[in-house]
Amino acid sequence: MDKRLIILASGMFAIGTDSFVVAGVLSQVSASLGVSVALAGQMVTLYAMSYALLSPVIAAAAAHWPRKRLLLAGLAVFVLGSVVTAVAPSIGLVLASRLIAGLGAAMFSPTATATGASLVPPEQRGRALAIVVAGLSSATALGTFIGGWLDWRATMWFVAAVGTLAAMGVAWRLRDIPTPPPVSLARRLAPLGDARVLLTLLTTWLVYSGLFLVYTYIGSSFDRATGGDARILAGLLLLWGVAATAGNLAAGRMTDRFGSRRIINATIALVTLDFALLPWTSASLATAIPALVVWGVCGWGLVVPQQHRLISITPTAAPLLLGLNSAAIYVGVSMSGLLGGAAITWIDPHALGLVGAVLIAAALLVAEWAQARIARPDGLAASAVAAPQNTAR
Repeated sequence: MDKRLIILASGMFAIGTDSFVVAGVLSQVSASLGVSVALAGQMVTLYAMSYALLSPVIAAAAAHWPRKRLLLAGLAVFVLGSVVTAVAPSIGLVLASRLIAGLGAAMFSPTATATGASLVPPEQRGRALAIVVAGLSSATALGTFIGGWLDWRATMWFVAAVGTLAAMGVAWRLRDIPTPPPVSLARRLAPLGDARVLLTLLTTWLVYSGLFLVYTYIGSSFDRATGGDARILAGLLLLWGVAATAGNLAAGRMTDRFGSRRIINATIALVTLDFALLPWTSASLATAIPALVVWGVCGWGLVVPQQHRLISITPTAAPLLLGLNSAAIYVGVSMSGLLGGAAITWIDPHALGLVGAVLIAAALLVAEWAQARIARPDGLAASAVAAPQNTAR
């Protein structure tokens, strides 16, 4: 295994810890700062929105920067934002600091995934992407577990420490990577004019809007299973994170073997059913556990085949497409905070899974629409990424 992929994964672990640990401490933030859980949930929204909107802008503005410098700068900004969150005395400053941390993530994450894909032969890209993204998914396991045992400010200090260690690893072990030719913002957004790309990104957006609509407010959605005990919630989130890591790594190998279409359709279909049953399965610990395992495996098992599909459409634009896919994930996460916050003021929090299931089911239709456009004779059905026998799958 290329050690450079492990270094990139360590940085993604830091980014992921910040992204997903917040859901486990929303009730603490709410009580500490005297605000509603819905308002505290906007910590997730603003972090994700900052990432989504700034990713293409930063990529264009810093196109001439050496990749190692951009990775280190991103982690530095990210750590700064996390430290400000840890010491902020008011919800206003907490929310502002989430914008700063999101900027750092926007600088690091797309650069890391594109770099990882470029370090291996085309037939191994699925596995390489899985390794880098595994840093993100594994963060959900350790990060949320730590969040269940520490108060929310100590948790953010932990996030800052993880980011600092990741930066040290990048500085020490990652060799300089050739800087790609500068690409303007207009050109970075140009792939959105391709219906195949746009539909694939829409699939990503719908799925992660649905998934994180529940995740952001998981403490309220699963309170019957946890009995309000933060340590039990931490244990469930640890299990979810382990399942997410396993699903992500398995998806890399399965995508290389079977092609992206089968994996995309199977994961979306399974997680749709899982979410439709959440109002009942989240009622007890015995049923919540398998529900979270399916959610983790399928939810994170979708990332790699989606990335693989995008690269297959236009291999030469891989860095641009992966950046857009990351942005689509975070747009979904930011929308989930808003949708979930609105939903829990009108419906029972235990019914959030049904709302998420509707969005995820719509994604399955869009995914097949994207596949139909990819397979059209006048489209680019073949891929330099996938083996010839996989292109029709």
